[in-house]
Amino acid sequence: MASSYTGLGTELMTTGENAGTWGSTTNTNLQIIEQISGGYVEQSIAGSAQTTTLSVSDGSTGAVLGHRVIKFTGTITGNQIVTIPLDVQQMYVLVNGTSGAYTVQFKYASGSGSSVTFAATDKGSKLVYATADDGTNPNLVDSGIASTGDHDLDGNELILDADADTSITADTDDQIDIKIAGADDFQFTANTFTAQSGSGVVIPEGGLTLGSTAISSTAAEINYNDISTLGTSAASKTLTADANGLTKITGAVLNVEDTLTDASTISWDVIASPVAKVTLGANRTLAAPSGTSPAAGQFIALTVIQDGTGSRTLTWNATYEFKDDTAPTLTTTASKGDLFIFKYNGSKWLEVGRNLNLTLS
Repeated sequence: MASSYTGLGTELMTTGENAGTWGSTTNTNLQIIEQISGGYVEQSIAGSAQTTTLSVSDGSTGAVLGHRVIKFTGTITGNQIVTIPLDVQQMYVLVNGTSGAYTVQFKYASGSGSSVTFAATDKGSKLVYATADDGTNPNLVDSGIASTGDHDLDGNELILDADADTSITADTDDQIDIKIAGADDFQFTANTFTAQSGSGVVIPEGGLTLGSTAISSTAAEINYNDISTLGTSAASKTLTADANGLTKITGAVLNVEDTLTDASTISWDVIASPVAKVTLGANRTLAAPSGTSPAAGQFIALTVIQDGTGSRTLTWNATYEFKDDTAPTLTTTASKGDLFIFKYNGSKWLEVGRNLNLTLS
């Protein structure tokens, strides 16, 4: 009976065969085994899109696919495919040493089994197992272990811990999700970091910087906003609170007075500018207040000033409510002003105070 050969070319001699040449055949087999276990070889796949077939020469050394480490080389100008025979079973270290932004796919010569592909920008290495697990559709398995160069996860989850419940995933374009203990905790998008519901960010005291300014406040000082749990006061702080729930703001302007733009119809964002003034350059109309969702109980103040001519009038939007449904008559004297204060009841701004004919300078 004649010798047979393994998928990687090792000769399997029958009893009594190769009399007088057994030593030579055995030496060749041992060399093939050395190649299989630790040999390194380079295979050029330079050129345009093509398929490079790796084959075995039975009973001979030197076959590219009979080496443990295969480095693909050359300048490629199209996507490449490298194939091996269906019966090859081997653990390979594949190194993509090509230049050119094109993919390199390593696969069995036929069948629908899985393959392994280097992305166009992946110039690293992969540990790959050729299973020969099916005579028609064998699979090539990427171990997921890569070394130098970029490693393209292609949206797959990167597991970080032993029980597989902590991971990083980027399966949505331009978004990174971090899962800890099985829960989605944090998300990164362009220029934005988001702590998901139920998650928090802990920053050690003195560790927060906004722009180039370090935040020196301690957690206790910041918690002066939490009156129900504080129950203490501190000297020289802008915001202080005592055990009775009394909050004081020291040395601070609560709302800076903003100047509204004079126009035929005057706009007033009462959320952004709850305290404002406007100088009338002609007879004007005041539009309904703008701003996002004012809260019932909110107070606003407006100083209406006559220009150097005087006798300007102001028509108030119906959202402003005055005593007896009668809008006030403005001071007519040039450069003098009238101050109006309103409180929001959830639907209208009710006048709660006015001071007319004020000298402002």
